[in-house]
Formats: sequence, structure tokens, C-alpha cells
Amino acid sequence: MSAEAYTVPEGFALHKENTSAILLPAAGNDAFLNPVQEFNRDLSVACIRTWGALANKEKERKWRQAAERRAAKKAAAATATAAPAPAPEAAAAAGEGESEGEHHKAKKLKTEENAQDTEPGKEHGEAASSAGDASKAQEFRPQKFVILEALSATGLRSIRYAHEIPSVKYVIANDLSPAAVEAMRRNIELNDLHEKEVPAPEGSDGKPQVRPAKVRVNEGDACALMYSHRGERNRVDVVDLDPYGTAAPFIDSAVQCVNDGGLLCVTCTDMSVLATTNYPEKCFSNYGGAPVKAEYCHEAALRLVLHTLSTSAARYGRYVQPLLSLSIDFYVRLFVRVYTSPIEVKKAFSKTAVYHVCSGCQSFYEQPLGRVTEQVSSKGNVSLHFRVHSGPPVSERCPECNSVLHVAGPMWSGPIHDKEFISNVLSHVEESEDKYGTAARMKGMLTVAKEELDTPFYFTPSKIASHFHCVCPSLDETASALLHAGHKVSRSHACAGSLKTSATYADIHDIFRSWVKTHPVRMDKVAENSPTRQLLSKEPKAEANFKRHPESVTASSKVKLVRYQQNPTPNWGPGARPGGKRKRGQDGADE
Repeated sequence: MSAEAYTVPEGFALHKENTSAILLPAAGNDAFLNPVQEFNRDLSVACIRTWGALANKEKERKWRQAAERRAAKKAAAATATAAPAPAPEAAAAAGEGESEGEHHKAKKLKTEENAQDTEPGKEHGEAASSAGDASKAQEFRPQKFVILEALSATGLRSIRYAHEIPSVKYVIANDLSPAAVEAMRRNIELNDLHEKEVPAPEGSDGKPQVRPAKVRVNEGDACALMYSHRGERNRVDVVDLDPYGTAAPFIDSAVQCVNDGGLLCVTCTDMSVLATTNYPEKCFSNYGGAPVKAEYCHEAALRLVLHTLSTSAARYGRYVQPLLSLSIDFYVRLFVRVYTSPIEVKKAFSKTAVYHVCSGCQSFYEQPLGRVTEQVSSKGNVSLHFRVHSGPPVSERCPECNSVLHVAGPMWSGPIHDKEFISNVLSHVEESEDKYGTAARMKGMLTVAKEELDTPFYFTPSKIASHFHCVCPSLDETASALLHAGHKVSRSHACAGSLKTSATYADIHDIFRSWVKTHPVRMDKVAENSPTRQLLSKEPKAEANFKRHPESVTASSKVKLVRYQQNPTPNWGPGARPGGKRKRGQDGADE
């Protein structure tokens, strides 16, 4: 719809984004909208569309398996019914040794066969009818999904979902603020997604029909709304949490109201709590763990939120499967599937860890909370046994630089991405570049995320070089040295110029000690009590090879990718909190 097609009332400004448009007051801040979050909304549309296609494929596969079992059962029953009746003489001879009950069964079977013989036309008619019904039943109907956006503000996100996701049945858009609800109703009507009467076709005597709303507005407490949908029959398929600040108050209700295999989308913008040690007590109260003070703090923020989602779901016999977890600009955005499975809930224990982080060289040492052992019986049955993990993994001081260690976590230690899912999202974005305003950045972020190793945390060569007070090797030289040493390497989406590797920090430091051999450090510039002296006092275990390795150039390195947001306006950022009085815990939405 062109801008001319919209009627803009006086005192409002039209804001367009992709296929949707909303009206914003020319003055005031009653409902919150952040234009820079277009990337977040584009990514959400692409992920929900990909998840919807995946969920329908899974449902179709189960439906076909059930249809095959029913067909096999019917075929077996038909074969048994169509078996020829024995000759009278043979039946009499066999009947001499039969019991009275068996005789009655044989008599009943014979009676049924006679009835079939006397009504051949009826039999063929029923067979033809059942064949016709079977052919109709072979058509699988893709399911339509219900999306619940708990904190909608202007309603732009919900409107885009209704417009751009074909498999959406309807979207529930909620907000506590009366001003935000009024803005939503106005914008939904502007986009023709409201409930309205549709006139009957010309020439027919039918009555006008009521077209249901594609976006249904609810004014109320977000948690109360989600708790009202926690019953199995009332659950929704997708829940989107995009608050101003932390999503922690809404997670408990969100993990309960999502259908089995449904999608939970979570945004947290409180990075000053998640990615620094300025407010560790607040991080613990919101996410149940202590943050990290290191260059990989943004990945630690993702793992803290995943830990919260996992433990919240586990209380109700459910577990989460991370599909895509991204650290973007000033917030984190996570997409996880929620399932019900008691055995998988137990496995979450072994996917949680505490990390001992060095305050000097930023080395980290993982302390898993639990472990899983498998026991195979003589019959081949596998039994899982869950045990507490041994520890500690390190002494009270860092073995590398002898600095003090700080504790971080507990946090999620398992994979944070599903690479197959990311590949599907990436394929969809590449096929639909014209449908997303931030397609270039989406391709860049998704390509890097798809390549990421499942190991925790990343590092940058420049930070390691600063610990050694040496000239920094290039990214390619560092990656090649690690690959030549037999380690795996990938990039990280969370930080420019970063690497993830299967090597330990001790292995990385050994490579830099080899580098220092050819690029000497001026020791007169290093303080006597500096951790650098401790790092340099050790000899490398092997000589590193910095020649270019063929695998050091990844797919994301070969093409020019846009991973960071272009400045849309001067002084852009998270934006100000929306105006108006609100209850605590319902601080508006990051829309």
C-alpha cells in the first residue's frame, strides 16, 4: 500500500516499515517505537516463518506415519475377512475336536461370509466409498499458528507478523497501557486487520459476514494473559517477549503457555546488568547467575538468559532447544523451542556450568554442575545415570598468570545455535531479499552464527596481545596457527575480529609465546608485578606455524558481510522509557 493510500489524521505522523505502516503522535511518548529495531523485527519474521514451515513438516511426517499404520491395520483386517471358508466336510471333521466356544466362533464367521456373498453390490459400493474417503484423507492440511506478543506498544510487530507470515491464524497483541492499546487499535484498523463486516457477494441474498480480526487486541497484565493460556487446550504456538529492559518477570508464564514444540522469542536490553559486573546482585536476581567481566561478556549474557529459560521450563517438566541466540547492538535476542520431556529435563543438569574467570589474562575454566553416564545392558538397553561433577577444575589462582579468579554463572554451557535451522533461515532470507529492509545484515549475522563452534566463549588476538605487551598478529595468522596445531576455529557473531576455538587459553598463550620469539617484547616497559611477566616466563611447548592455513578463510570471510547496524538517525540507541503510569514489571515494549 502506497503512502497516498493511508489517511493520516492531523497530529500524527506516518511511519512505514516493510509492508506495514503505523501512526505515531507528532508529540508525546505514550507508546514506544524504536526504528533501529527493524533488524530485530525482520529477523523475527524470518525465524517464525522458518519455524512454521519446519513445524508443519514435522506434523505432516507424523500424520503420514499414522496414516500408514491405519492403512496397514485395515489391510490386515481385510485379509483376515477375505480368507476362503473351509469346505463343509473339512469343517465337520475339524469340528469334532472343537470346544463349544470355538464352534460358535466358526459359525459366526460363516454367517458373516454368507452375508457378504448375498450382498455383493453393497460390498463394492462401500469399498468404493472408503477408497474415495481415503483419497481425500491423504491430503495434509498445514496448520495455522497463533502468536502472542505480550508487550506490543504500537503494535507494529504484531501487524508485521499478521501481514508477512502466511501461516498465522491470528496474533494476540497485548499491552497494559491504555494509551498503547488505543494506538494499537488505531494502527490495526489502518492496516485493515481489524474485525469488520464483509458485504455479501453481488446477486446473492446472503447476509453480510463478519471477518474475524487478524490481530486481536488485549489490554491487561502480560503475565496474567500468558498464565490464562497455560492449559494444554489454550496454549499458543509462538510467544514473543520484547520488553523495555529485562524479560525475566515474564519468562515463567511464557514457558508455560507455549505449545509443545512451539517457539519462544525473547529480547533483553539490560546489557548493563548482563554484560558487566556493575550489578552482579541484580543479574543474580533476574537470571540466577553472576555475570562475566571479560571480552566475551556478550556471549556470557546469552548463556545467562538461556540458563534462565532452561531452569524456568524445567520446573514444569519442559526443556528448551536453542535455535538462534544473537548478541545485537545493545540487546540480546534468542529463539528457542519448548518441549515437554522429563528425560530431557534431567539432561539440562549436565548443560549447566560455573566458570572461573581470570581477572588478569581472562582465561576461563569450566566447572560443569552435572554429568551423564550411559550404561548398556546385555540386551542392548541404554540406561542414563546422572551424577554430580567432580571439581574444582583449577586452584585458587590462575595457572597461566597467577592472578585472582572470579566466579561466573551458573549459566548454559550447551550449544546456543541450531545450525540446520540457521541454514533454513539463511536460505529463506536469500530467496526473499526484497522483503526485508535489513537483508544484508541478516545474511551477515546468520552466516557467521552458522559457522560458530559449539564451544563456549571467544577471544580477540588484540586482547591476548595486550596481555603479552607484544605486536598483534593478524586474525588470519592466529587462526592459521591454531589450525596447524590441530584445533578447530570459527568466527563469532558477538564481536568484530573475534575467534572461537576448541583450544584452551593455555594453548592460545603457547602460540603467542612462539609469536613473541620473533616479535620481542620490551621488558623495560613491563611492570614488575604485571601478569605479563608470568605469561612470558613460560616456554612454548611447541613452535607455532603462522603460515596461512587453507581453512583459515571461512565462508563469512570470503564475502563482504554487513554485521552491524548502520546509524539510522543521529544519537540513536535504546530510546527513552514510554510515558504514562505503569505497574512495576510492565514497563512497556521495545517497539
